[in-house]
Amino acid sequence: MHRSWLLALLLLCGASLRAQTVQNATLRRAQQAFDNLDYRQARTIAQASLRERLTGFERARAYELLGFTYSGMDSILKAVDAFKQVVLIEPERDLDPNRTSPKALSAFQVALTQILVVRQLRVDSVNFIGGQGAVGIRYTVTQPSRVVMRVTGGTSGSMRIDSTVANGQVNIRWPARMPNGDPVPAGNYNVVVEATVGQNSFSTSQPIRITHGAVDTLAHLTSLPGYTYLPETEVPPKSWRPMGLALVYSGIALAGTSALSHGDLGSASMREGGVIGGGIVLAGFIMTLKKPAPQPARGNILYNSLLREQIARRNTEIAQENTRRRQQVALSVVPLPRVGGSR
Repeated sequence: MHRSWLLALLLLCGASLRAQTVQNATLRRAQQAFDNLDYRQARTIAQASLRERLTGFERARAYELLGFTYSGMDSILKAVDAFKQVVLIEPERDLDPNRTSPKALSAFQVALTQILVVRQLRVDSVNFIGGQGAVGIRYTVTQPSRVVMRVTGGTSGSMRIDSTVANGQVNIRWPARMPNGDPVPAGNYNVVVEATVGQNSFSTSQPIRITHGAVDTLAHLTSLPGYTYLPETEVPPKSWRPMGLALVYSGIALAGTSALSHGDLGSASMREGGVIGGGIVLAGFIMTLKKPAPQPARGNILYNSLLREQIARRNTEIAQENTRRRQQVALSVVPLPRVGGSR
């Protein structure tokens, strides 16, 4: 039962190999023998294909096929040696743990620990203001080694980013600044990672492009969010005071007229007093109905004055900030497709 399961996984590995384009006829026959579970025949033909002219892609596939074949034949040490050649040719090569037999996967992991390789070098694509951000760089080194990371190219020559003793995955934050603190000039560069153990060394690189742009300035403020100017005049409510005064004055007029009516003037003075009183009441009524004139709103005037001061102070700060921003550089870092291989 266990052997059937192992054979099924090995068939999956062979299917993965067959999915790739292989032009060499000998290597295709080796794959066919592996698919038929004829491991001895697959081993012999794969070894024969290595003596022929193969592309780097095909040579890596031939060694990978040998690694799977030796794993199926329980020749783990030979499988490790075969996988070491695969990684040396294709450092980024990985096996799918869901489609690889445990024996082959274990041999591949052992192979990684026995050779010095820098793998999975990645540079993030980022945008930031010079001096206020960093570029994320990651890589994996398969053995404890002295690792030096440099950036080469452009007009700056070679700049060392980091130097450390590392093993496994390493994460670096590069601020993209020159030794004097200035942003790295625009241009094409290479991020180079070199690992050394004794006489053995390995290096890989990732090309990047750095471009410069202007930093956006802040807009001049005309208002503050959540605050609005208040009207500086207000219309007072209607007052009945004119009508009240009119009634008082008309009453006084009528009283005076009534006092005079007992004298020589008689009823004529009463009529005149009534007319005068009516006129006063009418004038008071008209004054009461008239819309009051707007008056200064002292509280609103003080509020608006404070709001203008706050906006003026903020605009002064914005002007100072914009002066700094015009002196800054917006950096854009973009990884480029790799052209060469690693060594």
